[in-house]
This record gives sequence, structure tokens and C-alpha cells, in this order.
Amino acid sequence: MTSVVIVGAGPTGIVAATLLARYHVDCLVLDRWPEVYRQPRAVHLDDEIYRILADLGLAEQFAAISRPAAGLQLLDADLKVLARFTREPVGRHGFPQANMFDQPQLEELLRANLARYPQLRLRTNVEVTGFTRLGQGRLQVAFVDRTTGATEHVEADYLLGCDGANSMVRRRLGVAMTDMHFEQRWLVADVRSTVDLKQWDGVHQVCNPARAATYMRIGNDRYRWEFRLLPNESVADYSTLETLRPLIAPWVGSCADLELVRVAEYTFRAAIAGRWRVGNVFLLGDAAHLTPPFIGQGMGAGVRDAVNLCWKLAAVIAGDLPEHILDSYPQERKPHARALIRVALAMGWAMTAGGGFGDTVRRAVLPRLGRIPALRLRLFDGVTPALRNSALVHRPRGRRSLAGTLCPNTVQSEGFTFVTTTPLPPAVHGELTERGTTVLVVDPDSELGRWLRTGRAKAAIIRPDRTVMRSGTNVVGLSELVPSSAGLVSCPSRAGRPSRRRGR
Repeated sequence: MTSVVIVGAGPTGIVAATLLARYHVDCLVLDRWPEVYRQPRAVHLDDEIYRILADLGLAEQFAAISRPAAGLQLLDADLKVLARFTREPVGRHGFPQANMFDQPQLEELLRANLARYPQLRLRTNVEVTGFTRLGQGRLQVAFVDRTTGATEHVEADYLLGCDGANSMVRRRLGVAMTDMHFEQRWLVADVRSTVDLKQWDGVHQVCNPARAATYMRIGNDRYRWEFRLLPNESVADYSTLETLRPLIAPWVGSCADLELVRVAEYTFRAAIAGRWRVGNVFLLGDAAHLTPPFIGQGMGAGVRDAVNLCWKLAAVIAGDLPEHILDSYPQERKPHARALIRVALAMGWAMTAGGGFGDTVRRAVLPRLGRIPALRLRLFDGVTPALRNSALVHRPRGRRSLAGTLCPNTVQSEGFTFVTTTPLPPAVHGELTERGTTVLVVDPDSELGRWLRTGRAKAAIIRPDRTVMRSGTNVVGLSELVPSSAGLVSCPSRAGRPSRRRGR
């Protein structure tokens, strides 16, 4: 018996497990692989995701295995620069805005970090085969030990499907993926070399409808290329360094110090699940959305899912919030994920569409991409969209608001935080504290004070995931809207205790 079962131990599943464990929610993670999957996949994350890793205590460890990137540049078929979007060494969240890394190394860090949480269990080399609903809102999850062949069962209050694009959890729920009409076959090649290739130290996107391509330096001795495959091609045509060299020659020249780490074929798709919550079962990561990799947001979207959902789940289990508040997870995350998929699709179009006519359009349009608001936020400023309205985000129409955006990276609290430039009456301050709220009264000229002023606010309610719930000028009135987080802050161990969901 456990509170939460998580299917899948990739970055999304392990981040979800870690966040729940921080709130002393007992959970079991089940994964089909005996160890970290060794093939490199995701290679980029932004400063928002870096901030999350830092919040998990992994800032220094991630810095040791990652490489800040200079940004993104779009090239024509002759590798001439059409547009360049630079990234800052230190962004608004206090970390580099673009970071290259090897996914297996990151997963090793995330799994090693689990040792800090004894109420969290990870079972590897097991295959989850299904789940059934029991009485009193509980689930029974069935899985097979791949070593012994024995079938086992575990009961849980909640199930998180973090099991990837071919999600068993999604299939068992009968949830369909909505196709966003993008599907391309690409060759992905990882190469190791001790020689500096002396290229611009960012991501190179080649906008060539005949052969779109991507090049990036991942680490001190690691490089990646991605090439769109032609209809009559397969990965077998480029399985050796000799057959691959004609494609990578513009970047490597005659360099002989090259080791082919692996080549693989991937189908880049854009799709989003119709439902992300079915009762006490949730979909996260690639189980809920598929993003083409052109803006490097695939893995990050799954991590954002985990951060958005898990504090809410812990608050419901602790009794701080009613269960219907969990509906805010798909209400907030689904539009956000869809918006980033659309940005990725726009970049995919910029790289591949239109033949010769498309080349003409690209030369005219790409240098002006910064005038398109959504693209400017993502490509120039590195900012993801604000979350839309829900029970936990209130964005007033027609007025500037901080709601739905992230607060500066100076607020650290396990529960809700109330930030204000106006001192509260002692009784109001005391009531907030009793309900688990961290109260920060800041100078109007401090960093947080200036941030409030950008939203024309004197106070803001900040959620445990650092998202602004509400902001405004009526400080006392706003303080009355802060939800309780006393259970989250006290964090009594709930391992082995009856679920508070029983009987609901």
C-alpha cells in the first residue's frame, strides 16, 4: 500500500517522486529498465528548468555535467546566418538561459538524489501491465518482475503515468492523442571528439527544405547532429562514420579525431492528449504531449508537469486543499504545453517548409521573428507563457497582472508565500503564519519590490511551485485569499497512514 504509484523513472517521473517525497508523501516508482537508459535523448534545458534542479539541491552537480550555450542561430542552405537569438550566461532565474547536457548523466544525478528520501521506493526492471479501480477511491496496480516473471500488485490512492510516448497508462484510460499535424523522420547522430570544432557555441538550425539539419555542442567532447531523412533513406544508410561524414563535413572538415557514439532514427511528432486527468490517474510528460525538438522544450515540459501537479497532490493528501483543486493541473498545463508545441511547429516550418518559395520567404521573415509576441518571448527573452486562469491562478481581464508567471528566484518556501511592500496588521500577519504561509514584507526598492511594481501590485500570493496565484493593490483583501498550507509546511510523515481520501 502506498499513496502514489509513478509509472516511469525518466526525468518526469523521478522529479515527480522527489517533489512528493519532499512533502513526506510515500510513493513507489516502477520502471521497466534495470538501470538508467543509456541512450542520449534530450540535450537542452532552459533556466526555468535549471531553477527546478537547483530547488531539488542539484545546482552544483548539474553545472558539472552541463555546458551553457550561446543561443540559437538559423542558417540557410549555404550555412549563412539568417537570424541569431542569443542567450544570457545568467538569466532572470539566476542560471544560464540555455544549457546542453547528456540525459543519462542527468538521470543518474536525479536517481542518486532519491537516497535522501527513505519514504520513496524505486523498483526497476518491472513491467506495469495494468490497473483496476477498487472501492473508496483506491487503485490496484499490477506489474511483472522481469527477472522472475512473478506478477505483483500494489494499492495506491493516485497513479501518475510518466511512461512516455507509448504510455500504457494512457492506453488503459482510453485517452486519445490529438494530432497537431506534424510528423517527420530524422536521423540523430552523437559524436565524440577531443578536437574543438571551432563553431559558434550555440545551436545551429539549418533552414533547408531539401535537408533541414541541427548541430549543437553538448559537452567538452560531445557533439550532436540531426538531419531530416529523405523518403528513401533510413538510419542504416548512415550507420558508420564514413557514411555519416558527408552530412557533417560542413562542421568537421577533415578532422580525423571523431568517434561515432550512436546513430538513431526518430520520428518527430506534435500531439497532445485529450485528457490529462481521469479521476485519480494523471498523465505527465510524453504520455500527455509530444513536442518536436526544435526549441528544446520536450523534457522541460514534462518536468513542468511534475512541478505543477505534485505540490497540489501533496496538499490534497495533507488535507490543505480539496480534491477538485487537482483539476487545475490540466487547466493550467495543457494550454501551456500546447503554446510551446505551436512555437516548436513554427520553428519546424521555418526550417523545412516551402521549397524554393519557402527559401525566399525565410530570408524575408526570419530576421523579423522578434516582432511576433509568442516567438519573441521564447526565442529572444527565453520566457515561457503565463499559466491561464484556474482555481489557483487569477488573471484579471484587461489589466496587467503577475498571476500565472514565476516569481523571482529569491522566494523559497514549502508552502504559500505572501509578498507585500505594505506591512500587515499584526492579527492578519499572525493568521497567515498559523496557516503555514511565509510572509515577506519587502522594501519597495528591493528586487521583490521592483518586481511587484512591474505588475502594478503591492502584494502577491506565491504558490509552492513559485507561480503567482494572484497579485493586486488591496493588500489585506488579497491576504484573505491565501489558501492554507499548514499540512505541507509541517510535513508529518504519512508513510503507512490511512489516506485522507478514503470515504470521499
